[in-house]
Amino acid sequence: MSLLKQIRFLLRITHSDDITRRYFVVNGFDGALTMLGLVIGFLVSETTDLSVIINACLGAAIALGMSGLSSAYVSESAERRHALGKLEEAMVADLQESAHGDAARLAPLLIALVNGSAPLVISLLIMIPLWLANAGVSLPLSPLFAAIIVALLLIFLLGIFLGRVAGISWLRSGIQTLLVAVVTAMLIYLFAGL
Repeated sequence: MSLLKQIRFLLRITHSDDITRRYFVVNGFDGALTMLGLVIGFLVSETTDLSVIINACLGAAIALGMSGLSSAYVSESAERRHALGKLEEAMVADLQESAHGDAARLAPLLIALVNGSAPLVISLLIMIPLWLANAGVSLPLSPLFAAIIVALLLIFLLGIFLGRVAGISWLRSGIQTLLVAVVTAMLIYLFAGL
């Protein structure tokens, strides 16, 4: 069995494929909204030093990634050990060396990797215009506005993904998540501008 098929099998027997998908969307959304908030905060404060903006955004991206990685690993490890213990009790057997035992050990790691990488990767994608501008690349918009557009696009794409998973209109789902981002941006702009 190939590694990818084995991973899919282990996720399926622990019913972790749904959890992994949910964590990807939830934490990706958190990463996108956090970066959106930081960028709008810098826009409102009229900070023009890109190195300060990049360092603050990068610090937040790494913190989100580490938080997602560690929190998911700790909680999912405990849940998987508990579930394996209940299964062993019901079957009156030691399942540590079985596929269920392997899954109980591997699933938390995979879930943690998804949980941590989603906000990190999405945050880094949002930061691309900042890095490009800092490297001297001329952009059609200011780097902060370009980063906001990237954030809104990624949030819309997460909504599309959710719509496809739910079997509902991808456009409606994308617009709903985009509306959340727009309301968030307006609140940040309103309160940060005070």
